[in-house]
Amino acid sequence: MITHPCYATEPWCLRETELSLEVLAQSESVFALANGHIGWRGNLDEGEPHGLPGAYLNGVHETHPLPYAEAGYGYPESGQTAINVTDGKIIRLLVDDHPYDLRYGELAAHERVLDLRTGVLLRTAEWASPAGRTVRITSRRLVSFTQRAVAAVEYVVEPLNGPATVALQSELVANEQLPHTSGDPRVSAVIDVPLRSEEHFAQDTRLRLVHRTGHSGQRIAASADHLVEGPEHTTWTSESEPDVSRLTVTASLSPGRRLRLVKFVAYGWSGERSLPALRDQADGAVAAAHSTGWDGLLAEQRAYLDHFWSGADVEVEGDAQIQLAVRFALFHVLQAAARAEGRSIPAKGLTGTGYDGHAFWDTESYVLPVLTHTAPHAVAPALRWRHATLPAAIERARQLGLAGAAFPWRTISGAECSAYWPAGTAAFHVNADIADAVVRYVTATGDEDFARGPGLELLVHTARLWHSLGHRDARGVFHIDGVTGPDEYSAIARDNLYTNLMARKNLLAAADAALRHPDQARELGVDHEEAASWQDAASRVAVPYNDTLGVHEQSAGYTSLQHWDFDATAPEQYPLLLHFPYFDLYRKQVVKQADLVLALLTCPDAFTAEQKARDFAYYEQLTVHDSSLSACWHAVLAAETGHLRLAWAYTGEAALMDLENLEHNTRDGLHIASLAGTWIALVLGFGGMRPYVDEDGAHGCLAFAPRLPRPLTRLAFTVLVRGRRLRVEIRNATARYTLLEGEPLGLQHHSEPLTVTTAEPVERPVPAPPRRPEPRQPAGRGPADRLAGSDVHG
Repeated sequence: MITHPCYATEPWCLRETELSLEVLAQSESVFALANGHIGWRGNLDEGEPHGLPGAYLNGVHETHPLPYAEAGYGYPESGQTAINVTDGKIIRLLVDDHPYDLRYGELAAHERVLDLRTGVLLRTAEWASPAGRTVRITSRRLVSFTQRAVAAVEYVVEPLNGPATVALQSELVANEQLPHTSGDPRVSAVIDVPLRSEEHFAQDTRLRLVHRTGHSGQRIAASADHLVEGPEHTTWTSESEPDVSRLTVTASLSPGRRLRLVKFVAYGWSGERSLPALRDQADGAVAAAHSTGWDGLLAEQRAYLDHFWSGADVEVEGDAQIQLAVRFALFHVLQAAARAEGRSIPAKGLTGTGYDGHAFWDTESYVLPVLTHTAPHAVAPALRWRHATLPAAIERARQLGLAGAAFPWRTISGAECSAYWPAGTAAFHVNADIADAVVRYVTATGDEDFARGPGLELLVHTARLWHSLGHRDARGVFHIDGVTGPDEYSAIARDNLYTNLMARKNLLAAADAALRHPDQARELGVDHEEAASWQDAASRVAVPYNDTLGVHEQSAGYTSLQHWDFDATAPEQYPLLLHFPYFDLYRKQVVKQADLVLALLTCPDAFTAEQKARDFAYYEQLTVHDSSLSACWHAVLAAETGHLRLAWAYTGEAALMDLENLEHNTRDGLHIASLAGTWIALVLGFGGMRPYVDEDGAHGCLAFAPRLPRPLTRLAFTVLVRGRRLRVEIRNATARYTLLEGEPLGLQHHSEPLTVTTAEPVERPVPAPPRRPEPRQPAGRGPADRLAGSDVHG
C-alpha cells in the first residue's frame, strides 16, 4: 500500500492522501487502533462505506461446532471465533438532511494520518453534499494505553460555503451486518448475530448497551458519554433500543462556526460477573475518561509512547520504506500486547478476525522476543495467560495419553480449536516455544518472582510432556515420533529437528529451574530423580543428519524424499496448499516456512558455523515461503552466513507484508508475527544480537555481530536488558555501544568481550562478512531484490 499513489512515506506516520475504495478494507487494518484489550478497526467514523466493520475485546468470542466428516477420539468438539462487539466509534453526519457518505456528493479532499508518536488517528475531509453545501470534517481517534477500558473520538464539523443545518448521530451499535467469511453455514449462523440484548439505555449525553453471547456465555457492556460544543441553540436528544443507543446533536452553523463532539467510550466484559457489575464497570471507566478529558487522554497517550520509543526505536538510514515499516511494526506489536493483561496475543492482534482471532505459537516465538527487549512489562502477562490455561493443557495431555501439559495449536480460551490434527495437535513444538519464551524473559529481566512461580510451573509441565511423548531405542537414543514441526508442508514426522532440539532445551531448562527453586519444585512433585531423567533424555535426543550430503535433516529421512518439481509449478499455483493436496506436499521435499532454518537460530549451540551455512543453502532451495512467518528468520540466517543482499531482500518481505498486502489478506487483519519479524530481521539479523552466558556464568548478557547490507548507511536501535537501556549504532565500518541507563553491562562484539558503562560509549570495527556461494531459491520464489527490483536468483 505504501507504493500506492494514495500513500506517502514518512518516518513517523502512515499518511493516506486520498480515499481509495479499492484498498479500503486493507486501510481499515493498517489504521486500526488497539491497546491489547480493545481493538477498533480503522473504519470511517460514519460507519460506511466499509470493508469489514470491527470493534473487538480481547478474549470475547463465540463457540460453534467444528465440522468433521468422521469424528475421532480426541478431536476438539467446539471452535472459537472472535466476534465484532458493540461498535462505539460510529458518528454519522447529516448536512441539510443529506447523509455524509463518500459515495455521494463530491469529496474534494480526504486525508488520514496514523501518528506513531502520539498514537492518534487523524482524519480530515472536505465534502460537498448533493445540494452543493461544502463542509470540513476533522476527527481524531485513540484507544488509550493508560486507561485500559477506554477509547475516544473527537469529531468537528464546519461549513465552508454557506450556512448549514448539521446533525451528528453518535451511536453504540451491536450486531453490525458483516460480510460472510466462513463457508460453514453453522459458523455463519452463530457469528451473524452473536449478541443478545440484556439492557439498553440512553439519557442526556450518556449511552449504554449490555449484551450476552448466545453460546460462550460472555457478557459485554459498552458505555459512552459526550462533550458537546456548538453555537447557541445547539440541541441534543438520546434514544435506545436493543442493538442501538444513539445521541443526536443538531446545530445551525454558519461559515466560521463549528460543531465539536467528544465521545468517550468504555467497555467491560466477563463470563462470570453480573449485569450490574459490568454496567458499573463500564460506566465508571467512562466517568474516569470524562474527568481526564480529551486533552488529558492525548497527553497520557503521548507520554506512554514517548517512554516506549525511548527503549524501542529503530533508526534506518538508506531506505525510507523500511524506516516507516519498522516503526509501524513496533507500534502495532505494542498495540497487540500492551494492555492484554491475562489474555492472549492473537495472530492478527485486535485488527481483524483473520484466523478466527486465535493465538498460535508465533506469540512466543515472534512477538514475545521483540517485547522482551522493548516492552518487557507486556511479556509476563502474556505468559501468565498461558499459565492460566494450564489446567486445560493438562487435561488435553491426559486425553492424549500423555503426562504434563499439551498446549493448543490455536485457541482463544485455552482449549484446542484446530480441527485438523496433523497440523494442530501434532504440532507439539508449541510447548517448547512457550518454555523458550519463559527462559528468554527471565534471562533478560531477572524476574525471579515469575521464575519461581508461573515460569517454573510452565517449564515443569512442558518437560513432562516431552519425557512422556518421546522414547528410547535399543541404543538409548531419545526419539520423538509422530510430530509436526513449524513447516506445515510436512506432518507426522519422526524426529523433527526443530522439535527435538527445542524439546532438549525445554528439558534442560526445567531441570535447571527445579534445581534453582527446590522448594517450589517439590510442591509440583518434582524430585531429584525426575529432574535427572529430564537431563538424561536431553543428552540422548536424536539429531537427524545426512552424512553424504553433509546437512542436517528437517526430520529423520527427510533428505531421501522426492524433491518437489518446482520447474513444473506455475507462479499462479502458489501458495501450494491452495492448489495441491496435502498428501502430495507431505511426501515431497518442499518447505512452506522456516523450520530447520529456525532451529539454526533458536538452538545455535547445536551447529557449527559451517554447518549453519550448508544447512541454510540446502533448505533455501526448498523453501517457498507460503507463510508470513518465514521471511524474517531467513533474513536473520542469511545475514549471519554473510548473504547480506539476500538478507535485505527478506527483510523487505517481512516489513512490507501488510503495508504492501503481500499475502493478499491484510483486509482480515495485520500479520502481527511478520510485523515483529521486521524488528527481528534488523536487530537479530544486521545487528547480530544473540543472548549468551559469560565466562563467570552470568546470564542476561548480549552478543552482537553487526554488519550492514549495501543500501544502509546506518542502523541504530535501543534494547532493554536487566534494567539497562543499551543503544547500538552501526555504520558500515564501525559499531558503537552506548549504555544509556543502568549498571555496567557485559557484551560481545564479534566474539570480543566488552564492558560498557554510562560513562562513555565503546566503538569497534565491523569485519567483512565471510564469502560463500550465494544460495538459490525455488524458481520464482526468491524475495524481491531491494537493490534491483527483481527476485534474488529466483
